[in-house]
Amino acid sequence: MKVLSLINMKGGVAKTTLAINIADCLVRRHESRVLIIDVDPQFNATQCLMDPESYVAHLKDGKDTILTVFDRTKRPVASAVAQSSKLEPKQLENITVVEIKKNLHLLPGNLELYRLEMAPGDGRENRLKNYLQKIDSLYDFVVIDTPPTPSVWMTSALIASDYYLIPVRPDPISLTGIDLLRSIIEEKKENFDLEITCAGLVLTVAEQNTVVFSNAKRNLESDAYWRKFLFKSTLPKRTRIAQGQLDQIHILDGDNPESKAAIASITTELLNRVS
Repeated sequence: MKVLSLINMKGGVAKTTLAINIADCLVRRHESRVLIIDVDPQFNATQCLMDPESYVAHLKDGKDTILTVFDRTKRPVASAVAQSSKLEPKQLENITVVEIKKNLHLLPGNLELYRLEMAPGDGRENRLKNYLQKIDSLYDFVVIDTPPTPSVWMTSALIASDYYLIPVRPDPISLTGIDLLRSIIEEKKENFDLEITCAGLVLTVAEQNTVVFSNAKRNLESDAYWRKFLFKSTLPKRTRIAQGQLDQIHILDGDNPESKAAIASITTELLNRVS
């Protein structure tokens, strides 16, 4: 099982779009068993994979989310006939995921991660890795959608991952942030003794016939460090991609041949880099 985190500290770079569509392409085109894990408290990946009614019902029924992995405190259980007791946290191997379709599963995100981040607790950084070790035989790939800010959730994703992939918009402001991101990841690698590897950098929301895109691509191709990580394939800017996601429509479900070819090429290039 290979674990891949999509990571960038800037929003609006199509990180979630890339995560769910790579996962979808791995299932459809490469016959892989894939689990998507949403560790972003904003749970955008979850919203792109579950309709609002289903997600609300999921929460009301007390079903598992990423919170089940991270919140390992005992819960008080009231009783009218006996002393109050505390419910033990669910065993990690017994966590139930959502089947989006055959071979594509989701561990949904949860807004409660914001609350949990403020609560005391030790060892949270390792809990996602511990969970994945329990289900290692069930999947070929795990794709983790991370929050766009440094946090315990980003750290936990890095600790649990074999690889990370950086989506970045081809504009000057976005490009300035990738060196900072690199330094943060290198610091995490040193502090936690990680062996995580950069799988690459993908230009997203790309308008290839513009000066901005050409300049960004040329700058990365000439950069001594980043040029070896730059994907040949790019994800084009398409308004209908974003609109379709909210209706749980993936790129391969759409009618745009350029977008379909792009996500297929990105996925194939990713496989070549992590094989």
